[in-house]
Amino acid sequence: MGWWGKAIGGTFGFMLGGPLGALIGASVGHHFDAGLGGLESGRGSPSDQERTQAAFFTATFSVMGHLAKADGQVTRDELDLARSVMGRMQLSGELRQAAERLFSEGKATEFPLDAVLEQFRRECHGRKNLVRMFVEIQLHAAYADGVVHPAERHILEHICTVLRISRFEFRGLEALARAGQRLGGEGADPSAAGKLSLKDAYEILNVSAEASDAEVKRAYRRLMSRHHPDKLVAKGLPEEMMKMATEKTQEIRASYERVRKARTT
Repeated sequence: MGWWGKAIGGTFGFMLGGPLGALIGASVGHHFDAGLGGLESGRGSPSDQERTQAAFFTATFSVMGHLAKADGQVTRDELDLARSVMGRMQLSGELRQAAERLFSEGKATEFPLDAVLEQFRRECHGRKNLVRMFVEIQLHAAYADGVVHPAERHILEHICTVLRISRFEFRGLEALARAGQRLGGEGADPSAAGKLSLKDAYEILNVSAEASDAEVKRAYRRLMSRHHPDKLVAKGLPEEMMKMATEKTQEIRASYERVRKARTT
């Protein structure tokens, strides 16, 4: 049984405990209590990877809902962005319903943001690339309407503080999200390299135009390693999010090709 099957059965709500367990329980409704019997009899305990996948999924959509409410209201663009993420993950049926409920839970006034983030960080077991991917997804949500509002920025910076992401790292992740938003989410398109401005390409790689060729290549390789879909899934990224990681690698590769071409012509 995969991680989602165990969540539907209530296993993860019981095993994770804390705010993430409560959110999973709320998202699957009556299935939560029904699943406890299997655990009490010693069956169906999730693996560490499945726990991390469930924690990532739960934190992603609940925090996204909280971020969307940061400026006082959830706009159509922000709702569309959340649904777009669900669509890119090809969520359907009960899994999509759970994601939508988690998004709604995040909008609640009493949403325990810090507790959710602290538990999520622990469940990631120090896997920094997973945490970065989480922040990237939240940044894409914040940029859904083309601009990050002050209230959203405050929450994003707070998220990074709790998750131990430095300001320097945050600026790099934000540049990646900002340039991707200007591309209209077409980073996985083979023609993306032709749509990238040189400025966008440098922003995505998080290097200046004055960087040496060696520095540009190192930045490219570092970003590719961080976003490698198979590596991320092995560390706990839900498989449903693999497509998003793949799109990021395409965007990074297109940026590198854009910079490389500009420097050789």
